[in-house]
Amino acid sequence: MKDTWKELLEEEKEKEYFKKLEEFLDKEYEENEIYPERKNLYNALDLTSYEDTNVIILGQDPYHGPHQAHGLSFSIESEKAKFPPSLRNMFKELKTDLDIERTERNLTDWAEQGVLLLNTVLTVQAGKAASHRKKGWETFTDTIIKK
Repeated sequence: MKDTWKELLEEEKEKEYFKKLEEFLDKEYEENEIYPERKNLYNALDLTSYEDTNVIILGQDPYHGPHQAHGLSFSIESEKAKFPPSLRNMFKELKTDLDIERTERNLTDWAEQGVLLLNTVLTVQAGKAASHRKKGWETFTDTIIKK
């Protein structure tokens, strides 16, 4: 997590709900296949600094298939992954509205340009959409949005 995000969220991460969320995640990562990989959990906040954030694109929760989620909403980690309809629709709108043809499914370049690609829930169990809803992520990501 970039320094400013760390500072802004330090107090939030000390709250009881977040400690329970971390305990839940420890168990989930130990017992199940969870996306994204733990090292990519805060990728959105690693790649887009608070100061450089110009736009926020919100998703619900990470893609739950292999080679997809990597901590950025709507972005696909690998070309091996299935092309999700939501990302396909975004690309269609880019073409229709701005005549921009995009084929690269990994949106890291957007994140590096100030587009905060944030899901409201940051983790998901493989093959089970919305499996980590109402575990505390929404409170945490609401705080990010408010900041």
